[in-house]
Amino acid sequence: MKLYRFITGPDDSAFCHRVTAALNAGWDLHGAPSLTFDAAKGIVVCGQAVTKDVSGESYSPEIKLSDF
Repeated sequence: MKLYRFITGPDDSAFCHRVTAALNAGWDLHGAPSLTFDAAKGIVVCGQAVTKDVSGESYSPEIKLSDF
């Protein structure tokens, strides 16, 4: 089964640490990162898709993706 996550957050070191943690947990980058500007908050928001192949699992919407 292939899992997909889209990690988002302000453009700061915490976002980079979340993506790094996902990579070290076996997730792979999927595509380029994205950036947008939230004018209401005055911040840049980042996004990065990650995927992971897992065996022995059946997909269910109740799966907590961050547990993988």
